[in-house]
Amino acid sequence: MATTGPGEGHVRINLGPSHPATHGVMHNIIDLNGERVVKSEQIIGYVHRCFEKLAEQYTYNQFLTCTDRMNYVSAPLNNTAWLCAVEKALGIIIPERAQHLRVIINELSRVCDHFVFLGVMGVDVGALTSFTWLYREREKFMQMLEKFVGARLTTSFGRVGGLQYDAYDGFETEVKALIKSFRKSQKEFEGLLLKNKIFMDRTIGVGQISSERALSYGYTGPNLRACGVEYDIRKKSPYLGYENFRFDIPVGENGDAYDRFLIRCAEITESLRIVEQAINNLPKGPVMTSDDKVALPKKEDVYTDMGSLIDHFKIMTEGIRLPAGEYYSSYEIANGEMGFYIVSTGDKVPYRVAVRRPCFWFYQSFSELIQGKLLSDVVVTMSSLNVIVGELDG
Repeated sequence: MATTGPGEGHVRINLGPSHPATHGVMHNIIDLNGERVVKSEQIIGYVHRCFEKLAEQYTYNQFLTCTDRMNYVSAPLNNTAWLCAVEKALGIIIPERAQHLRVIINELSRVCDHFVFLGVMGVDVGALTSFTWLYREREKFMQMLEKFVGARLTTSFGRVGGLQYDAYDGFETEVKALIKSFRKSQKEFEGLLLKNKIFMDRTIGVGQISSERALSYGYTGPNLRACGVEYDIRKKSPYLGYENFRFDIPVGENGDAYDRFLIRCAEITESLRIVEQAINNLPKGPVMTSDDKVALPKKEDVYTDMGSLIDHFKIMTEGIRLPAGEYYSSYEIANGEMGFYIVSTGDKVPYRVAVRRPCFWFYQSFSELIQGKLLSDVVVTMSSLNVIVGELDG
């Protein structure tokens, strides 16, 4: 918290912690000379919920509910990041059908996350139409996701070892129709802002950062790619069979608010390419591993077979146990690298869990990005970074 007053002739304002421009409970103390930023200080932690400490009390499947509440705009991505970390530590490769279904749901969730970003960024420069158009399209995606997952916001999608449920009848047909319908709307939306003179004037050159500075701050995801760095974990360290999908990594040049907007527009197209490939090559088979130390047996077997009853009892009472050791796994969520560092002593709960949240790293640079800029640029810069407070505070 700032302890000294503003300099002579300067005005101090509080942008947040409760302000519509902050997109969450964030506190920015900003000193202004006229309308230009002289100094700023960011204060976080208003919604810190001790997830890393809670992990020490939860079993590996139970902790899934905490990951819902990190980046709550695209919860399935967080869910899968945690599950992949646990499965990597266990040495489990989940069935191909489960991999494909995870990829489909996660890429559609990435698209929904980018819808929110693009729509809200339009609002922050005064373009309300883009928001209403994109939320119309997002609702179609959300209804399909809700039909598959059973929830819209806190999804708890998947289980260690695969999926709890298979896709519903007609899922593939619905996804194909959804993508075909959106492609027409996508051109309309992009026409609203991408070549809009007012939008370009408000975003080009605003919140600019070089690739070197971005890397030094720990940027990942679309904000790093907007600086021209071609880094995507799905390409560099593939998981869930991403090495078998054809897609490009969009990169920008200037690392400004406009490039961050362009990158996410392009990533929507690439995500839908991945979904189409996954749907067209969706294999048959189970969606849960056959490892009886991880997967619950079928309910009918529990009632009729003593071995299945024992397996069910041991998993429910003793939980899934990771071999003693230290493990790290990273995953490309909508905002960048979500990493889970797990320390296990062989118990049913982790000894320690550390979470690498992408928003935490690039929000550090906010003070530098807005230094000397106009107050109106502060709002645009914050919007272009897409800081999700639940993920930022952890």
